[in-house]
Amino acid sequence: MNLQQLEYILAVDTFRHFAKAAEHCHVTQPTLSMMIQRLEEELGIKLFDRSQQPVQPTLSGQKVIDQARKVLYQTSLIKDIVNEEQNTLKGVFQLAVLPTIAPYLLPRFFQQLIEKHPMLEVQVIEMKTKDALAALKVGEVDAAIIASRSEVQGLQDQILFYEEFFGYVSQKEPIFKNERIRTSDVSGERLWLLDEGHCFRDQLMRFCQLEKVIIHQAAYRLGSMETFMRMVESGHGMTFIPELAVLQLNEEQKELVRPFAIPAPVREITMVTRIDFIRHVILSVLTEGIKESIPKRMLTLHNTQRVV
Repeated sequence: MNLQQLEYILAVDTFRHFAKAAEHCHVTQPTLSMMIQRLEEELGIKLFDRSQQPVQPTLSGQKVIDQARKVLYQTSLIKDIVNEEQNTLKGVFQLAVLPTIAPYLLPRFFQQLIEKHPMLEVQVIEMKTKDALAALKVGEVDAAIIASRSEVQGLQDQILFYEEFFGYVSQKEPIFKNERIRTSDVSGERLWLLDEGHCFRDQLMRFCQLEKVIIHQAAYRLGSMETFMRMVESGHGMTFIPELAVLQLNEEQKELVRPFAIPAPVREITMVTRIDFIRHVILSVLTEGIKESIPKRMLTLHNTQRVV
């Protein structure tokens, strides 16, 4: 048994297809299949049920795969320990970021980070909160930027900044005339909201008490925040956007922005890692770069705001 074989079975488990797994591992399919077969012979069990399509792990195979994932993660820490001891910024760092954060935060610091630390390769993967935390737990990513506290055993978090929510309102909406939005003014029938599973949606649904209203999403199931903004600009309904998105708008677009009445809803943007995380030098550079790239007012929670 060797680490390469463990990497191969993880690839098959991920892609549930031998050819795709081989392509991912940069080997031929016969080579990958042979190495997995040798491991099965050594263990005396079948790891995968090849009669099913897509390929499925056997019950015993799933237990082996779970342990292989832990072994490979612990093995990957060896290089990290050396780099940390040498205080070096190099290697691959995989960062999961929410889709409602990435387009507005990354442009503020990412390019400068790459230019300043050319030996460091930060790979960004957009994931919803649930998927990001699951990937973090099994070591598929090194850290995750989400919009809440993790509250998951084995993980730890630190607050990066507080981001306020704003309304983005069509000129045809009655509340466009209001300087501020009160939750009682919000009608779910005029709202464009992200699909279920986005914490951005869930937080606003709770804050505005919209659990039982019918929203535009029923007619547009796979919308994005940017798509909804374009719908508002064309004169249809309203949506909600985060503070960093407001900073990217031109003057004409900013006329559609409406703040909430006090207390204004905000979300906590946090950096989450595993408890056994050791790449603190890289994490420090990331967090400092992020905090330096945003307005200072967003680094603290104000008494006119409320975390939702």
